[in-house]
Amino acid sequence: MIHIYTGNGKGKTTAALGLAMRAVGHGLKVIMIQFMKGRIDYGELKSAGQLSNFTIEQYGRPDFVNPDNPDKEDIRLAQEAFARAREATMGSAYDIVILDELNVAVSYGLIKSRDVIELFERRPTKVTLILTGRQMPEEFVQYADLITECREIKHYFRDGIQAQKGIEY
Repeated sequence: MIHIYTGNGKGKTTAALGLAMRAVGHGLKVIMIQFMKGRIDYGELKSAGQLSNFTIEQYGRPDFVNPDNPDKEDIRLAQEAFARAREATMGSAYDIVILDELNVAVSYGLIKSRDVIELFERRPTKVTLILTGRQMPEEFVQYADLITECREIKHYFRDGIQAQKGIEY
């Protein structure tokens, strides 16, 4: 299956992590490849480190990516992450491959949508592929088996509350 979690609301990565926890509980092997996330003290990195069948790999700088003018290092890291995504998807080591924030990486021009579509088309049917991130390219719809949109109705960030350890990261 191909699952996509998208939309402007909170919960896309969290939904993928919840699915990963369920899968690991049933003995499946899961890898999460995080695009544009790096060197931040994310709680999921600590949790995954305690589970033998769940790996998280980060490919990004701790800085935000400028969508209008991405740094060459951001492009390089996204390309490296996508090469790893191909390897993980096409190999036999993982049952589930989560590509966290891939939709945004495509939207920012770091990864070409046609390369992602090629991955969809070549994916072994035994591998479940999960994509997260805002701004899902419309052309992904025809390949997905499930698309869930997280929609923001209210968010405490608008009231000036900062990201909370254990909740946002």
